[in-house]
Amino acid sequence: MKYITQAFVMSAFLTSLILSGCSESKQQVSVRQAAFIESDDECHLCGMLISNFPGPKGESYIKTSDVVKKFCSTRDLFSFILDPEFQHQVKEIYVHDMSQVPWGSPDDAHFIDARHAWYVAGSNQTGAMGRTLASFKQQSDAIAFSTEFGGKVYRFEDIKLTLL
Repeated sequence: MKYITQAFVMSAFLTSLILSGCSESKQQVSVRQAAFIESDDECHLCGMLISNFPGPKGESYIKTSDVVKKFCSTRDLFSFILDPEFQHQVKEIYVHDMSQVPWGSPDDAHFIDARHAWYVAGSNQTGAMGRTLASFKQQSDAIAFSTEFGGKVYRFEDIKLTLL
């Protein structure tokens, strides 16, 4: 009887390991992609029509929803993802790579992972909410932008609410 109980416990343990491994790989596969911004999409933060304004836009998914949250500017995006109420719920985050698109009308085919992007704060280029953060895939592009339009270059982790 003792051996049957041990075998049952061992079997249950191995089954839970296998199932947890399956759910872990399923989570890795479930990364959602940036969505195209439609002409009638409104900013999740301020409600303005996103496509009516120049400059980089942002998108984010939270852990509890499959619905993308779209933002009219990177400034609004960061205001949302840095809010203490939401910052632990944020999963995927996307911004435009402004080295690939015109400032006046960013192309949604050039969204990049916001966590790996470089940002320029304080430039003279404006977005939907006035001054915004210009976003770039490469540091060299962010530096070139700041040389031409002013501002300072930051990594994702260096962006704080006080900077906005």
